[in-house]
This record gives sequence, structure tokens and C-alpha cells, in this order.
Amino acid sequence: MTEQNSDTPDSTQDLADRVNNRSHRPNSAAFRDFVASGWDRTPLNAEALAAASFTPARRDAVSAAFPGERLVVPAGGLKVRSNDTDYRFRAHSAFIHLTGLEADSEPDAVLVFEPEGDGHDVTLYFRPRAGADTEEFFSDSRYGEYWVGPRADLEAMSTMTGIATESSATVDDAITKDLGAISVRLVRHADARIDGVIDLARTQVQADLETSEAGDAELAQLLSELRLIKDDHEIAQLREAVAITRAGFDNVVAALPKALGHRRGERVVETAFETAARSDGNGVGYDTIAASGNNACTLHWIRNDGQVRDGDLILVDAGAEADSLYTADITRTLPVSGTFTPVQAKIYDAVLDASDAAFAVAAEHPNRPVKFREVHEAAMEVIAKRLEEFGVLPVSAAVSLSPEGQQHRRWMVHGTSHHLGLDVHDCAQARAEMYLDATIEPGMVFTIEPGLYFKSDDLLLPEEFRGNGVRIEDDVLVTADGVENLSGDFPRSRAEIEAWVQSRPQDR
Repeated sequence: MTEQNSDTPDSTQDLADRVNNRSHRPNSAAFRDFVASGWDRTPLNAEALAAASFTPARRDAVSAAFPGERLVVPAGGLKVRSNDTDYRFRAHSAFIHLTGLEADSEPDAVLVFEPEGDGHDVTLYFRPRAGADTEEFFSDSRYGEYWVGPRADLEAMSTMTGIATESSATVDDAITKDLGAISVRLVRHADARIDGVIDLARTQVQADLETSEAGDAELAQLLSELRLIKDDHEIAQLREAVAITRAGFDNVVAALPKALGHRRGERVVETAFETAARSDGNGVGYDTIAASGNNACTLHWIRNDGQVRDGDLILVDAGAEADSLYTADITRTLPVSGTFTPVQAKIYDAVLDASDAAFAVAAEHPNRPVKFREVHEAAMEVIAKRLEEFGVLPVSAAVSLSPEGQQHRRWMVHGTSHHLGLDVHDCAQARAEMYLDATIEPGMVFTIEPGLYFKSDDLLLPEEFRGNGVRIEDDVLVTADGVENLSGDFPRSRAEIEAWVQSRPQDR
């Protein structure tokens, strides 16, 4: 990357000045005239995005929920990683869901629902392609086409999304006009600048801020709940994400010999997975967990700087994100040597039995209403019974499973399932009655991921159990006939896992 600077900037200094203060770019009139000339500015070809035939129904549902109100859904802005370099852009999930945009589109954009008649006129405000004769084109290293590549013009973006478009230069007026006479709901915390514009306008018209914040929360809740049932496009994208993830896990298995010989073998595993995720998709949907030995007992171990040793179990929790930004979320626990020890096998089989029990309950839904929380309860019943058999529970499994007990949760503190989609923990702002207490329905996609984590410093465990962590996680689609394991072609049984690892190249 060109022109980086490691100095820590003054937090009040404008980002552009961090470049200009040490820039060697020419600024003569002759240069400006010359650099603006001779460019092919034929409008970019554009075609409708894959999601464009699905997003109108999503927007219609939002419009119907808030008649007569203006709704503001920002994509979010670029975030500084270091000085004048930004993180790769990833838009807010609600914005992606309603526009169908993909990959790194579209920083600083805002989707606005303007009430009109019984519905809304919807406009996408974004930064369109700048002319070659503008300073932005050659001088702006954050947005300029010379630096970061071309953007769509207004017409092309409208063709891609099926949404009317305007320049984001006019968005502040669009979202604040007539604020005293119209209710405005905002997806907060997506774009701090837009938050500030709306907050200032609300203050100026003396809006009831408590009521306004409640309205914003209701919008976020609706947008979250709207994603609980996936349409055909979303399901197809999740299948693609799972397929890329399988390729990543195959890379992991192939990389185990190299990981064994490396001082940070966990990072060898991490990067093996991420090669597939980035090559075939947009990247990873969340930070990869590559946790060997006792590190597997740290639930969100993303440091991945440990060694990978023969005899260890390595827990890999990873998901590739498709270009559409839908992500998979899979966990497999692998015996590094290729064979589970007797104790490791006992732990693995307990977790697998818990997973199978959760699947079985979810599959009952065509014959009876099945609550989402029942999936977790089925897994916990198995976990508690196995821990009783292991002799580690201080009470019976029945007592532990009671609300007053829960001792078994010492070794599995997380839930068994969460919804999956644009976010790895999708639909997180949905109401409890729409999530934990909801009846599962066709089109829902969620994980089943029981585990057992026996930390090396847990003195309540027999010594032979300590330092072993196991999780098995699959991605599940609810269908009209039952459930489909989207990750069903991944090795899952103990014998399948051992054969998978043993199939790796043996040279180290």
C-alpha cells in the first residue's frame, strides 16, 4: 500500500490532512489540467443484483410497519484502522438486507423511506462516481477513483438495486426536512455522523427524545425480526457460504502437519481457513477460532498464537462470508494425531449425542409446535446426563437440569443455538417471544452447537479430562418436512473425523 505513515495522529486532525501534511503530489495547474484529460468515462455497465427481485418485498414489509413515518437506514462509514488507513468496509446488515448490495458497497450511503400516500417512496443516497476533472478523482486517497477504483453512477446504482438514487450530498436535508411535522425513525449506531445530524435536528424542534429513541429501537427490532425467516435468495447464499467454509476446513486438515512444526501452529490453521474464505468469498464472517489443547476451553479464543501438539484436540470455529455477506458458522473438533484418545472419544461422543438430540427435537416441528428454546433444552438434558456418568456433577442430572440447579452449565455456559444470516448472530435485536420463545418455522436458519469445555485449571475434574474442549456446530435450515443440515457433508461422527484427519498429507 502506498504512502503509509506510522505516526499516531492527533484525534482532532482531519483525516485528509494526515495525507496532505506529508504528500508529495503535484499541485500545479498544468498537472491538474493534464491529469483530468484523456480518460474513458463511458458509463459503467450495470445489471440487476441477484437479490434485486427479493428486496422489494423486504422494503414493503418495513413500509407497512411504519406508515406515515420517515425511516432512515444508513450503511455506515469507513472506520480508521491506523492513521489514514481504513478497515475494509462492511455495511450495516439491515442496509444490505434492504438494498441487496454486496461486498464492500457502499460507504456513507443512506436508504431513506419517505412517506407517500399509503406507503413510502424509497431513495438510496450514495456517493456517485466523480468526474475525472474533480479533485476527488486523483487526490482523495479515501474515495477517489484513481486510488480505490470506480464507483457506480446514479443510473447504474438504480439499475443494480431497483431503487431510486440521489447523491449523498443532499441526504442531510432529506432526512431532516419538516422534522417537527413528521416522525423519523433511525437505525442508530450504524453511522455516527447521521446519528448526529438526526439528534441535532430533533433537539432543534424540541422533539421528545425519549419517544424518539423508543421509536428508533422499534425500527431496529422490526428490521431484526424481518430476517428471522429467510427467503430463497438468502438460503441460496447461506448454502454458498457453507460450501466455501467446507473448502476452508479441508485446507485446515491439509495444513495440520505444517501447524505441528510451527511455533504458532494455531495461526497456520487460521490462515489456511481464511485462504479459502477470502479467495472464494468476501472473507471470514467473524474472527476464526483455532484453539488447540487447553485453548479450546476458551470460548472466544481468537488470539490463535498457541502451538498445535500431537495428542491435542484442536477446535476450529470458522465461517466464510459469501460476497453477498451471508455467513456460515461451523465448528469441528479434530484430533491432531488423527485418533481420539479414550477420554477425548468419551467427551466427543457426549457432545455428538447432545447435538443429535437437538436435531431430533427440531425435526419434530411438522408434527407439533416446537419452541426454539426446546432445541437447547434437548442438548442440555444429554450434557447433564453425560456429566453425571462422568462423575463430575455434584448433584444428579435431574437436579442439575432444574431451574434451581444448572450445575452442568459450568462446562457449557453458552447456548446451543442462534439464528444465522447476514450476521453470525443474526436477528439479535428481535424480541424474546420472536426468538427464544418462538415456534420454529420453515425458512429459519440457526446453528446447533453443544460443547464441553474442561479447563486445565478446573480442580473439580478428574485430571485426565482437563485441557480438552469439544464443540460440534452445524448450520440448520428448517424446512416444511423437518430440518436440513446445511453442513451435512462435513465429517461429523468420530470415525468420519478420524478418517478426515488421517487423509491429510503426512510429510511435515
